[in-house]
Amino acid sequence: MRTFGENLKTERAARNLSQRDLAVKLGVSQQQVSQWELNKVEPTLSNIVAIITILDIPFEDLLYDVDVSVFIKN
Repeated sequence: MRTFGENLKTERAARNLSQRDLAVKLGVSQQQVSQWELNKVEPTLSNIVAIITILDIPFEDLLYDVDVSVFIKN
């Protein structure tokens, strides 16, 4: 099973964007993008929507083979 962070890193790199480039486009810090890619922090839904818009990918590509239960908070 893949992680959200692995998918994000793969999709970002496939578009020749650095973490910093993506962070600037999202209005977040480069450290925030790094934490997402390392699966230390999960992005908000609004950030996920912004990511798929910026990367121009379907939602499914970002969540491909990901255990989405990690996004559900009790």
